[in-house]
Amino acid sequence: MSNLVYVEYAFKVKPLQPTTDILIAELGEVGFESFVEEPHGVLAYIQKSEWSPRLLDSIAILENDDFQIGYTVKEIEQQNWNATWEQGFEPIQVDHRCVVRAPFHEAAQVDFDIVIMPKMSFGTGHHETTYMMLQHILDHDFKDTSVLDMGSGTAVLAILAAMKGACTIDAIDIDHWCYLNAKENVVRNNCSHINVYEGDVALLVDKKYDIVLANINRNILMKDIPAYAKTLPQGGMLFLSGFYHNDLSLISDCCRGVGLQYVANHQKNDWIAAQYIKAE
Repeated sequence: MSNLVYVEYAFKVKPLQPTTDILIAELGEVGFESFVEEPHGVLAYIQKSEWSPRLLDSIAILENDDFQIGYTVKEIEQQNWNATWEQGFEPIQVDHRCVVRAPFHEAAQVDFDIVIMPKMSFGTGHHETTYMMLQHILDHDFKDTSVLDMGSGTAVLAILAAMKGACTIDAIDIDHWCYLNAKENVVRNNCSHINVYEGDVALLVDKKYDIVLANINRNILMKDIPAYAKTLPQGGMLFLSGFYHNDLSLISDCCRGVGLQYVANHQKNDWIAAQYIKAE
């Protein structure tokens, strides 16, 4: 298969926050797949086949005079992605217990050393949502559980769940490149009991899990929460991220409507990762 071509937007923003977070959220809504935060802004990537000249017309923050945003555009092939990450990808440590690193970094002396080659996939621990979801996994008992990692990206959450003792794990992502990348990372971390699938919530028919992890975005979460709830037994846990603090009440209302009770959340900057439990 020939290498996919991606379009890279290099955004320079002022002020850095909350501009970067808002920009990433809005770009994700129009099809951008991956983001690399930099000292002065963010790199954003979308497949060329999904790109159009008017792609940014609906990005509201670009029209807001409270933010200064400029950008340049260029094409990049997958074969150049590793070099791009090697130039700026640094290991991430989560609560002194877990490190997410690339294969070209030295092994970490922690309980959970995760090796990820992210390529075009989301999920390195750099973004607040992934970081907080990793915190949730570290904070809870996964031994002998069945787990779903929905919107799995690199499969970093599934891999940590496996390292924490989950017995069966499904990692699902709608993006073909994420699917391929997740399979590579599963092998790289010797997690043979993680099953990687390409698809969406339709794959959950007749599936059952003790724990569901979903780090996607608000709109998809609100649409798919009923499907997640159906997979859980009484007492099953749901962990959600990919939305802002201002959206927590909307997400919690949606969960409450399908028998899921809010338990707690982590917050990092304006991002939230919340825990719910299926009512007894």
